[in-house]
Amino acid sequence: MNVPALSAFRLPEQLSHKSTSALIASDDEHFAEITATLRDAVADASARLDRMLRSPSGIGGAAVERDLEIHRLNRRVAMLRRYGIDMCLGRMVTAAGERIYIGRLGLTGSDGRQLLVDWRAPAAEPFFGATHADPMGLASRRRFRWSGGRITDYWDEAFTPDALAAGGALDDHSSFIASLGASRSPRMRDVLATIQADQDAIIRAGSAGSLVVDGGPGTGKTVVALHRAAYLLYADTRISRGSGGGVLVVGPHEPYLAYVDDVLPSLGEDRVQTCTLRDLAPEGDAAQPEGDARVAALKASGRLIDAVETAVRLYEQPPSRGTLVETPWADLRVRTIDWEEAFDTDSDAAHNEARDDIWNALLEILADRFSEQIPRAQLHRVLAQDETLVQTFNRAWPLLDSAGLVAALWSDPGFLKRCAPWLTDDEVRTLQREDASAWTTSDLPFLDAARLLAGDPHFGRIRRERERTKAAEREYRADVAESLADASGDDLGLMSMLSGADVQNSLDDDDALPRAQRDALAGPFAHIIVDEAQELTDAQWRMLLRRCPSRSFTIVGDRAQARHGFTESWHERLERAGLTDLRLASLSVNYRTPEEIMTEAEPVIRAALPDANVPTSVRSSGVAVRHAPLTERDGIVADWLAGHDEGTACVIGDASFTATERVRSLTPETAKGLEFDLVLLVNPDDFGDGIEGAVDRYVSMTRSTRELVVLT
Repeated sequence: MNVPALSAFRLPEQLSHKSTSALIASDDEHFAEITATLRDAVADASARLDRMLRSPSGIGGAAVERDLEIHRLNRRVAMLRRYGIDMCLGRMVTAAGERIYIGRLGLTGSDGRQLLVDWRAPAAEPFFGATHADPMGLASRRRFRWSGGRITDYWDEAFTPDALAAGGALDDHSSFIASLGASRSPRMRDVLATIQADQDAIIRAGSAGSLVVDGGPGTGKTVVALHRAAYLLYADTRISRGSGGGVLVVGPHEPYLAYVDDVLPSLGEDRVQTCTLRDLAPEGDAAQPEGDARVAALKASGRLIDAVETAVRLYEQPPSRGTLVETPWADLRVRTIDWEEAFDTDSDAAHNEARDDIWNALLEILADRFSEQIPRAQLHRVLAQDETLVQTFNRAWPLLDSAGLVAALWSDPGFLKRCAPWLTDDEVRTLQREDASAWTTSDLPFLDAARLLAGDPHFGRIRRERERTKAAEREYRADVAESLADASGDDLGLMSMLSGADVQNSLDDDDALPRAQRDALAGPFAHIIVDEAQELTDAQWRMLLRRCPSRSFTIVGDRAQARHGFTESWHERLERAGLTDLRLASLSVNYRTPEEIMTEAEPVIRAALPDANVPTSVRSSGVAVRHAPLTERDGIVADWLAGHDEGTACVIGDASFTATERVRSLTPETAKGLEFDLVLLVNPDDFGDGIEGAVDRYVSMTRSTRELVVLT
């Protein structure tokens, strides 16, 4: 077997025993085929993309299909160019001797042979799920480590006696353990090559209902969540091709989103939206933390969110008296029963968006009553111009400003009591504030509910503009068709067909018509993944439930990391929030934090939460936790930077420290979900007493993958 002139392997000198032809020649030969196929695939996809871009855009369904194909080709070309042969994660050899290579994407050779199996395909499952207890039909497995487009290390595992006897590059430790010691970067990397069996089982679990992934720090919850998003978009047709709107990943804060930003593209997915809860409401950017614990507790209630719906309904009350309308034919009385019938019109639209439907229903009711005496079209025009009728309708069903509606709840005690009659007088007073529009994070669920229930105040105007534009375009096309018919002398009437309804409908270009600006985060989504879910209040859960009618969630969290306590079980907590059909999966192995750090972190959390799910560390770093005076802070940082060309560090709890490119400065809250090679924890006793202080100390200590220094 001939090894290609340019080998994919560039192993360091100390791994020369892995460089023999017997060990790597077959891989190099396979990589040569992948290289040639990738070159052809890029050229083919690029050519097809160019042809699609040059082709007419079309209208209607054809335009949509063209746009989808352009997007698909763009995504594939970008992925193929992003990776070369390093899109290969490894290979497995079945007990029958078949070699199967696993990749970030599937790749088929010109002869139809599968050169790479997509990591999400069922055929790839043994590569991630096989263990010595359950080899899943494998004889051996090889995982690659790539750097700069070349393999800098690889690891073999044998699952059968024959494979073990055959030798290979069998290591004392796995590729996974080796990867744990690698330096961290400012962005999370995908861990496709080192996904563990317990993690893979969660990634590939079905999407029906809600899956709770419970695990302590370092168990890979976030990794599982992001890889699960990519997997579901590949494997679940309800999510990938349904009408549900794809996948939304909700993270705890902006540093988290920046950290995980590159993971999904590296997995071949750009169809996942990411956000924080703040992003779901326009007021989120400027919202301040709620300073009053009593107010925060009251606004955490899901029941109080119902007050917003009641508030909207109070602005949908039919007039209690009839209305007299003067017309050129006679005086018409709009009876209370007419108003009530119109207001009972079945409409799923939001308040502002339903106004035109209610108004038109009223006009139809009146037209039905007087159609024998008055021409319907003329009556419609006269009624629409009657000032008394229009003003009465506007008072009974006014346009609502969603933010103003919420502000009224916090500034008008009588209005709040009408909308939430279960509140005590003291609770109503507690919720009132001088500046009703000084929004806090506790207000966001209410603002979100009001915005979605009230709807776009410009909807009616935009719809009328669309109808006028469409009517004008159709009138123009009808004139053109009539002129062509007259000029052609078309005895068969073929030209007159241009004026037919079917042809007119097919020629309408909805994309060219005025339209309301769509909120990409409004949903609905087919599946929502929530990280650090232990922090969400019932009110915040309402924001997410409203966006996922299917109730298909992946809920990732750790009860022991809930800053405000989490005394219930996951089932009790989530069922109270409105979720059902719950399944629980636990991760109990700490892959990130060395046991030296966990030995000191465990007593910190158990002092406040004796039943905390503290995971067991899978490795030791050999570096003890250091305690030093705060005056040594800058010297420790400088020494670490001088001794480490790669990696990241973080100072937690010291706002006076100025962050740099490789050394962050964060609070315990904004450090959640992140990891660093070195953590300097400043005055942890100042974080406070009780559960919140204990959780902040525990979270901060467990961000480190190598070294922890406590400064006091």
